[in-house]
Amino acid sequence: MPTFPSASRWSSSTTWPQRAAGAASTALAAAIFAVLDVADVILCFVYALLDGVLEDSPMRCYCHRSYDNGGISEATAAAVDGGDHEVSDTLYACVRRSTVRDAILYLLRHVVGRRRGTPPDETVAPCKWRSPRWSDCACRSCVAWRGGEGGGGGGGSGRLHIVVKEPDREGNVHACTLKQSETTTTPDAENAIFVHGFTSSSSFWSETVFRESSFILDDCRLFAVDLLGFGRSPKPANCMYRVRDHVEAIERSLIEPHGLMSGSASFHLVSHSMGCIIALALAAKHPTRVKSITLVAPPYFLPCEQKASQVALNRLAEKKLWPPLLFGSAVMSWYEHVGRTVCFLVCKNHLLWEWLFSLFTGNTDVDFRVRDLTKHTHHSAWQTMHNVICGGAALQDRNLEAVAAAGIPVQVVHGADDQVVPVECSRHLKAKLPRAKLRVMDRRDHSTVVLGRERDFAKEVKAFWWSAAQRPTHQIRVESVVI
Repeated sequence: MPTFPSASRWSSSTTWPQRAAGAASTALAAAIFAVLDVADVILCFVYALLDGVLEDSPMRCYCHRSYDNGGISEATAAAVDGGDHEVSDTLYACVRRSTVRDAILYLLRHVVGRRRGTPPDETVAPCKWRSPRWSDCACRSCVAWRGGEGGGGGGGSGRLHIVVKEPDREGNVHACTLKQSETTTTPDAENAIFVHGFTSSSSFWSETVFRESSFILDDCRLFAVDLLGFGRSPKPANCMYRVRDHVEAIERSLIEPHGLMSGSASFHLVSHSMGCIIALALAAKHPTRVKSITLVAPPYFLPCEQKASQVALNRLAEKKLWPPLLFGSAVMSWYEHVGRTVCFLVCKNHLLWEWLFSLFTGNTDVDFRVRDLTKHTHHSAWQTMHNVICGGAALQDRNLEAVAAAGIPVQVVHGADDQVVPVECSRHLKAKLPRAKLRVMDRRDHSTVVLGRERDFAKEVKAFWWSAAQRPTHQIRVESVVI
């Protein structure tokens, strides 16, 4: 009588190709990231040499700093922000370790020998740090923010670039970009501040929702801001780009000049991706001013034994080759000098890439998503990635508790196919804020959760604002958070 393979044998025989493919993919990823480890160590010495020649006061990289007092001297910390510096431990190579990198550094120390001379001076005043650096773009549009500063670093004192859309007398809407000296006042309109995500700009909102929301948000005054270090906003070198720096820049550039802190003024917050971290911090600081919060694809992770910053780094920039967006995030987040090289080749030469893009597509108007990818410096992107996305993860629970205590209505929207920020992040946030409204959209990813459905998104936001205005005005305990 014939015998047949057991069910377990059939199961194992059908899964071994998948296991083999997974093992091969893992081995290939390990090899590629090992090569990047070697390249990053080599580029560390290359940039140290070039910075020493081309910069008056070169900034030290984070390869040889330790996470002690923020990795900088007390003098430098005090000069940067009064000594209270909240920086992420993920900035430092001692946290972003790898076996290959450690082996190379060991050989350099014990075979080549460590130079015993005087270590680099960390007490150089940060105001000496030139912005832009030699490896950053210095075209007219990229340095326009320095126009009123005499070419100095600015230290983040310049105002952010703001795009305002407000109703005119006929009920139509128009978009305008304000100069730093201009302000607007529309006391009877609903105010809403839109905050973009990482390596983006105000165009994410102004070129999409603002343009497509005519007669939907026609009675509202909408603000889209270029965050510090991105778009057309200042990109100072003497800035750590922490959550606090971004919040204070929004206060200084938008909230105060436009009267959103005077009298009974209030505003809604709408944010995407990394902007959700900044929006929550802003709401926690001004709970009596914020009428509602809409969070689109918020990066939020539940607390665990591992530090929140490291959880965020490992989840949002996991060392994988696929999908490509995750691989790009890993390269730019784990490898300081490889990332700087990418910025040198792409961002510094963005005019060339935009020309080539126009040449091959036949379209002289470059898509804003392509343009925004180059509108930052390596310093602003590197610091923001680690100090906001990773370091800000440790502040999220505190800010969410302040939002919940203030009774601010929260709406969360996430694409089910999001490969940048896992949809579980929004489910975790919903568990933290049980009263928040959560909507997971099928067949939508990190960008298309907004792009491609701008009018529907505007209608949903307007309906949420209306429902938030109808909530009972019972007594709520309000405690602002000091950032």
